[in-house]
Amino acid sequence: MTLPCFYPIVDTESAARRQCSPVLLAECLLEGGARLLQYRHKEGLTREILCEAQTIAELCRQAGATLIVNDRADLALLLNAGLHVGQDDLPPAEARRLLGANSSIGFSTHNREQLIAGGREPVDYLALGPIFATGSKRNPDPVVGVEQLQVLRALTSLPLVAIGGISRTNAEAVRDAGADSLAVIGDLFPADCSRSSLRARAEEWVSLLKDE
Repeated sequence: MTLPCFYPIVDTESAARRQCSPVLLAECLLEGGARLLQYRHKEGLTREILCEAQTIAELCRQAGATLIVNDRADLALLLNAGLHVGQDDLPPAEARRLLGANSSIGFSTHNREQLIAGGREPVDYLALGPIFATGSKRNPDPVVGVEQLQVLRALTSLPLVAIGGISRTNAEAVRDAGADSLAVIGDLFPADCSRSSLRARAEEWVSLLKDE
């Protein structure tokens, strides 16, 4: 799997804190040039959330972008989307059995042991983090740091997504440490979250992380 360098995560909880519609955020990210989105909703799957996810999936299809769903294999199946799972979610092998050989599956890791084990799973990419302190996760794992990212990068041949506290100010250091793709959550949001500001922020990220 070839991952874009810019991996924005439409996190419904982060969006709600900023009074920003996840659909609006997704629209602006795609208009700004993002070619992959992850939809992350940590609460229950209601009819409203399903409708929201379906709308975002259609936006991705129209833009020719990849959609990844966090945690929920059922939602990924319904939307014909990829899936990202964590250490406490559905095991990657079971996710692969459900979604099939052609679906994109990612797996979160947080340390050396998990990264090595993750490399043996039937996944398309691994995520490693948090690289920096993050406010988007309720119970974050210990910070990995850029220096350790550079060390751990050598332990897998799979594409590696860095996540956790990544902003425009530290993105270059993270990329230089070997990350193939940078997952961004909090720094997707400008101060006012207007359509023009959200799109401009997305364009800034796409320009900063131009695929080589």
